[in-house]
Amino acid sequence: MGRLTEAPELKTTNSGVAVTSFSIAVERNYAPKGQERETDFIRITAWRQTAEFVCKYFTKGSMIAVQGSIQTRNYEDRNGNKRTAYEVVANTVSFCGSKAETGTKDNSPAAPPAQAARPSVSVSSEDEYTVLPAGDFDDDDLPF
Repeated sequence: MGRLTEAPELKTTNSGVAVTSFSIAVERNYAPKGQERETDFIRITAWRQTAEFVCKYFTKGSMIAVQGSIQTRNYEDRNGNKRTAYEVVANTVSFCGSKAETGTKDNSPAAPPAQAARPSVSVSSEDEYTVLPAGDFDDDDLPF
């Protein structure tokens, strides 16, 4: 889960398959004492209906939840150096954040996620959640 660092742009392959690539900024849950939390920038690739959904409903700065798989690619840069690229190939994406943050590009209310981008848990846009860092509760707080 993170914020888009750029506006997603829908592209198509030579065979007509929709694809988009974008990065999300994900703040780490932990910071050493006296230091600020660091942010990781994760490259995401979405295909077909998921790509169309992302480009239609998300803009730069939107909060997004992504479920997918990590893939690596080896390539050679312009200087002939061997490099490895890491990216997440999105299986599903969903809205997260406040209702005001989930508007479309024209600021009208966002539509529910498309079938291809259905979240694994059904959540109303009026529901509010707080994500707690892992160390913010005791075993006594657990319901089981």
